[in-house]
Amino acid sequence: MNSKTKLTGRVVFKGDPGYNAARKNWDPHTDRCPKVFVFAKKTQDVANAIRWARKNNVPIRPRSGRHALETNLSQVNGGIVIDTSELKSIKLDKKYGTVVVGTGNRVGRIVDKLARQGYMAPFGDSPTVGIGGITPGGGIGPLQRTIGLISDNLIGLEMVDAKGRILRASNKRHSDLLWASRGGGGGNFGVYTKYKFKVRRAPENATVFTITWPWNQFEKIVKAWQRWAPFTSTKLGSELSVGPKKGGNVSMLGIYLGSKKAALHFLKPILSFGTPTKEIKNLPYLEATKYMLAPDAILTQKFSNQFSSGFGRKPFPDKAFKPMREFLEKAEGGTPAGFFFLNWGGAIKNITPRATAFYWRDPQYYVEWNSSWVKPSHAARNIALARNTRKKLQPYIVGSYINVPDQGIKCSGPVYYGKNYARLRKAKAKYDPKNVFNNPQSIPPA
Repeated sequence: MNSKTKLTGRVVFKGDPGYNAARKNWDPHTDRCPKVFVFAKKTQDVANAIRWARKNNVPIRPRSGRHALETNLSQVNGGIVIDTSELKSIKLDKKYGTVVVGTGNRVGRIVDKLARQGYMAPFGDSPTVGIGGITPGGGIGPLQRTIGLISDNLIGLEMVDAKGRILRASNKRHSDLLWASRGGGGGNFGVYTKYKFKVRRAPENATVFTITWPWNQFEKIVKAWQRWAPFTSTKLGSELSVGPKKGGNVSMLGIYLGSKKAALHFLKPILSFGTPTKEIKNLPYLEATKYMLAPDAILTQKFSNQFSSGFGRKPFPDKAFKPMREFLEKAEGGTPAGFFFLNWGGAIKNITPRATAFYWRDPQYYVEWNSSWVKPSHAARNIALARNTRKKLQPYIVGSYINVPDQGIKCSGPVYYGKNYARLRKAKAKYDPKNVFNNPQSIPPA
């Protein structure tokens, strides 16, 4: 083999020590048996891996944080996994209010590093998710109503294309690639190696809260939350979770970028429903991020999951609660199964649906649900439960979130990308005309 197509970086073939550790994902049901893992130490290692894969006709999967929620996304049997997790640089430029990060960083690490310097980085609900994957899919979370989606803050990137060329995109060059990378999903256009974000000063303190209600009050609380959360202060982000009937409850975790007194004022409407138990505290901003990003099960958690997701343009009508209740009654107790809602609006809505690849700007809230299991023999039943629930909820939701994919969705392009799908296919045709980067629901070239 000529030196141009040699694998470089930390290379782990099937049968090598460390192969099984390399194979483990956050969700065990997504594990596969690739031919080789390349842990890139620098961008050139990514380029070499892509050239090698093409020469040897091996399917490619890029991987950052190992949090893929569906099969064959960050691993594929007999393929090459190009893992960026060792690309962990973080360079903050206080003068220009920007940060350049390697795509192997986990979200929690970036949030922590920036908070210690007095800056805010957006985050989702887990510190161990890779910035590499969460960013191109949109990147939703409790700060989004104040500072936008993670991808809304992306202003530049470095990516290796299907020919092994290193491209740099910004508003000035390859601006169509930057547009597509702000919501067009990971694994579609190439392998990202660096992201440049704009950053904002963090407040000195923030108020965080956890409020819980008994499970049997979930309908009342979800109804109240859906009428309150999208319209409250845009400095307030709120995640509402409803667990399984067996052993679950209703809980609301959130953050308000301001004083406890102001937070209590904005929380008052939701606290007047049911019988809440509450914890509300004002903390230094760094501590507040720790509260929001509690350590989660890392590799590998014991639970497998099937997720599905969508967006609500208006509150659930009464008849939507029937499938929701059925799902929660059938979901396995003692697992992380359940429903999860996140309030929309504010900075998300200030960007038009066509301005970035992320289309779903106008809904009032995001909703996802997941069934979970431990025994592989329970997989089929739980996958069917999540997907059948989607069919029953279809009249009450629009779209779906590419970072919480569901391969049960047929003709998924317009479901994930709305009216931006055609433009994304054009970008795909330009940057990956031969569809080298593909997965079960990837964007086909125009």
